[in-house]
Amino acid sequence: MSLTLAELTVLLVEPSAMQRKALSRLLVQSGISYVHEAVDGLSALKMAVELKPHLVMSALYMPKLSGSELVRELNMDPNLSHAAFILVSSETRTQYLDEVKQSGIVAILGKPFSPKELDIALSTTLELLDPTEVEDGDFNVSNIEVLIVDDSSMARKHIRRVLGGMGVHKFTDAEDGALGFECTNQTFFDLIITDYNMPNMDGAQFIEAVRTRSMQPGTPIMMITSEHDQARLTAVENAGVSAICDKPFETPKIRSLVEKVLQQ
Repeated sequence: MSLTLAELTVLLVEPSAMQRKALSRLLVQSGISYVHEAVDGLSALKMAVELKPHLVMSALYMPKLSGSELVRELNMDPNLSHAAFILVSSETRTQYLDEVKQSGIVAILGKPFSPKELDIALSTTLELLDPTEVEDGDFNVSNIEVLIVDDSSMARKHIRRVLGGMGVHKFTDAEDGALGFECTNQTFFDLIITDYNMPNMDGAQFIEAVRTRSMQPGTPIMMITSEHDQARLTAVENAGVSAICDKPFETPKIRSLVEKVLQQ
């Protein structure tokens, strides 16, 4: 990667003046040189149009425009959708976090977070903005066929962006497990990436169908999900998933599976 932390333009969005000051100080200590501050989501959106920030780091609960609404607006604007997004929040309830998790953010930093957690989030940001292609002397990574099964269009877009930065360019999208299963009987895939919570056929049912009733039962399958119910995740493991990653995910985990595919 050629992009460095010192070159990043960061837009920090936080209603509390005290917390803005503390977060800004942590960013500078981590190596960030350009930090711009906004007090709410609406003003941040207006500032983003002018700044074109590399990274937006935002609280969840804000007046005028919440953090989840802000990331949605950024994703909908082709001039701003390139920006990485980190959520900073003490919120842990799934019903309030699931929407933002599905939107393709880099990380969620709980309050308080450690310098190490911030460093990991910033490293993942750099990887997203300035990715390194996967290299293998015996195989061209651009030939990998990937099936992405997720009912969130923003999540699918984010996964394509991450894999595209690694050199993968052949994608097929499916909006739920049933449509994904149909795809597996029409095209051979080198890698399948699926969500858990989907209409018509959930991730566990989809994986079991691929393993037992498709023409490609041995294809590596990674689940990227915000699901944390251990009983459901155990069902996924029993169905034959190759790997499980949380939303938001760390890019190295995706890279590791792609490299394993190449090694096979």
